[in-house]
Formats: sequence, structure tokens, C-alpha cells
Amino acid sequence: MTVTESRTTFDSLNPITGDVVATHPVHTDEDVRAAVARAKEAAGWWSALTFDERKTHLMAWKGVITRRVAQLADVMHQETGKPHGDAMIEAALTIDHLAWAAGHAEKFLRRRRVPSGLVMANQAASVAYVPLGVVGVIGPWNYPVFTPMGSIAYALAAGNAVVFKPSEYTPGVGEWLARTFLETVGRPVLQVVTGLGETGAALCRAGVDKVAFTGSTETGKRVMAACAETLTPVVIEAGGKDALIVDADADIEAAADAALWGACANAGQTCAGVERVYVHERVYDEFLATLVDKSRDLRADDGPGSHLGPITMPKQLDIIRGHIQDAIDRGGRAVVGGVDAVGDRFVQPTILVDVPEDSRAVQEETYGPTVTVAKVRDMDEAVELTNGTRYALGSTVFSRARGMEIAERIRAGMTAINGVITFAGVPSLPFGGIGDSGFGRIHGPDGLREFTYPKAITRQRFKPMLALTTFARTEKAEQQLAKMITVLHGRGTTIPKK
Repeated sequence: MTVTESRTTFDSLNPITGDVVATHPVHTDEDVRAAVARAKEAAGWWSALTFDERKTHLMAWKGVITRRVAQLADVMHQETGKPHGDAMIEAALTIDHLAWAAGHAEKFLRRRRVPSGLVMANQAASVAYVPLGVVGVIGPWNYPVFTPMGSIAYALAAGNAVVFKPSEYTPGVGEWLARTFLETVGRPVLQVVTGLGETGAALCRAGVDKVAFTGSTETGKRVMAACAETLTPVVIEAGGKDALIVDADADIEAAADAALWGACANAGQTCAGVERVYVHERVYDEFLATLVDKSRDLRADDGPGSHLGPITMPKQLDIIRGHIQDAIDRGGRAVVGGVDAVGDRFVQPTILVDVPEDSRAVQEETYGPTVTVAKVRDMDEAVELTNGTRYALGSTVFSRARGMEIAERIRAGMTAINGVITFAGVPSLPFGGIGDSGFGRIHGPDGLREFTYPKAITRQRFKPMLALTTFARTEKAEQQLAKMITVLHGRGTTIPKK
């Protein structure tokens, strides 16, 4: 990514070749506010549609994306360097999520009756989830379609308009999505603004009704600070340092395959990827040998058969190199790769062992095709170490007998058992973390409701037996209320003596 001296435009670059992919405008604060104003007007039309009418529009857009999916995958490949096959998988998952959001919005957001309780039995109570208005989405570069669409598709299905600020490394993807939407729907319900950090900050202050951000924890904090000025709520999907646990009874072949893919897919540039592995001491040697053996044919280069693309953001190379060097300086060993695995654009797979738990390679997000592998005496230690960082996004457990038991003890927003990152592909499951991995959820019913507010309504069906909300309330009514509450709630549960 380069910026012209005038700062009115910037270039997106192919990270493999360094060639200019396209030139894009740097949208100013005024430009962003104008986009949000257009979105507010469009939101009035979009939110007034029925769920079925919005579904029809979104399904039509889905069809356009599907028919042009090769084109979309090529834009991703050009801007991120990821292999075409990986880009196609990302697009396919995106299409599936879009279909789910469009098809399930009514089920989870429509008005429904809820119990009124005996005291308020004369009231009919109901709740519906109402669109907020305009949602600002600030997307990442590592999964430039799947990740932001986890907010965009669900916000649109919920009845909101969206202004999308894609990463400066992948602006073409954002423009492609907005262009195909406008072709399909004909109104600026989804718009894109491009630029650098200043453009994202402008979106936070432009009067949107919520901001959904995906990126680093530090940038997430800056987004929150900007949104706090106008009390704009946020969804933050930030970094991760996800662990994979291997129990003594695990399928070692499958666990090693999952660990390697989770660590190295997308060149390790996955927030919910595998960066740490904790293996039961009884199967540690077998697991490590299998992992090392599987990594031998894995390479990152610009050849046609390369499994891994380049590091999209050049400054990340120094972080990856620093984490590997710190691990080795502190007594760790690289059984595959090492410091020399970090090149000018590509990083070769690196497997580190005997790395201290307080090292940077264990505690900080590396975002490269590296992984630490540690031996543990039992699953208690594995869980303790897994929970030992400030991040808590995803996690993985390989165990034949105790998968659920172990998974439920992990402090993380998501866990996959005998698979890796599978939770991200299930549209009905919420995606998100806690701690320094952020808060709020995309995907699933939670993701739909994230972009709404609950609207509660009560309607009197008949006059109350006890007139309580009036200055004409009698002492007799108060006494009757006390008797009713005593009957309903006076009998407590006896707490057993220890």
C-alpha cells in the first residue's frame, strides 16, 4: 500500500510482486459524513421493507456474488496474495453466511409474545428487535470478505444500512462488494469509503448508530476512544492467541494436521488460528514427530504450487522475526524453520518447542505461520496454560472421550472439538471473544441482534385486579399485593448444610 504526496489517493499493492493493483481515493471526513447521510436516507427505505422483501434483495445479491465468485476470489488474491483456492473457500463461506442471515432474520428479530407474570397478568407483553439505522463496519485485510461480511450481511438482514471502510490493503474487495450490491438493489444501502486510519476514525465520528470493528487490540482501543466521543456503541473483534489441546487419547494424525493448518493457513494471518499447542506428555513425542513430518512439504513462495501466500502487511515481518528470536534467545528451539524462515515477503512454517510461557511467542499475537508446542502432564495443566494469556478468542481440543469436558473449561468465546476453526463456518453460531480479544458477537442469532435494539411493548388486556400504578391506590390493595408476593415467593429453597 502506498500513498501519493497529495494524500487524495492511495495505491493497493500486490504483496507478492509489489505491483500496483489499483488506485483508490482517500475519503475525507466530509466524504464520510456525506456517505453516512446517504445511508441514513436509504435506511429509511430499507428498514420499512418486510423481512421477506429484504430477504429477496439479499438473496438476489447472493446470486450475483455466487455467479461472479471467481472474479471476487481474484480480487482477494491480487490484494492479499493468498492462493486462489483459499480465496474461493473464503468466498464460499461468505455466501453461506449471507444466505443464513437473510433467511433467518425474521425468525429471531420479529415481534414475539413473552410471559407477563402473575402480578402483571392483565398485560400482553411482547418484544421485537428494531434496526439501529446505519452501521459503520471497519474491516481487516486478512479475510477481507468473510470477516467484514459477518457484520455487513447480518446488519443488512436486520434492516440497517451499512457504510463499510475496508482495510487500506484490500480496498478493492470493499468496492467490489458495494458495487455489486448497488447493481442488485439500486439504492445506497451498502456504501464503501476508502482510505487510511483517518478515514476509519472519521466513520466513528460521522453519526453512525454502531461501529463493528475487526483488527488488532490496540487499534480496537483507538476505535473505542473515537466512538466514545459520541457514545456510539461498538462491536470489537480483536486479536487472538488461540491454543490447541491434545489429550492422551486423541487422534494424533488428525490433531497434527489440524495444528499445522490452523497455524499456517493464510500464512498464519488468522485471528482465530492456532498459535500454541499443549500436548499430553504420553503422546507428545508422537505428536511432534507427526507435526514435523507433515510440515516438510509445506512452503511459502510465489510458485504456482505454493500452499502459503505472502505476509500481506510488511511491518508484520519484524514482529514474526522478533517472536522467533525471543523464543530462541530464551531457551526455545526451532525444530522446523527459525529466524531464517522470515524472508522479505514470505515466511516459511516454523515450529518452536521448549519455549517459556512468558515469552513473546506465547503471550503476544504473532500473526505468521509459526506455532509453539509444549508438553503438559495432564489436561488440568493444558487448560491452565491455555487460559494463561490476555486473549480469549477461539480454541481447539482433540480428545476422543473428554472433548466437551475440556472445552467447557477453556476461557474463550469459541471452541472446536476434533476440528479446527470449524465454529467460524457454522452460520448459526456466534463468533467473538472476551478479554483482549474484544466483545460483542457476529454470526448467528446473536449477530443479528447485535445490530438492533430490543423494543418492549406492554398492552393492557383488561383492568388490573389490583390498581397499583395510581395515586388512588388503597391500603387494601397494598395489603393484597403483600399477601400475593408472599404466596408466590415466600417459600425459599433450603440451602443444604455443608
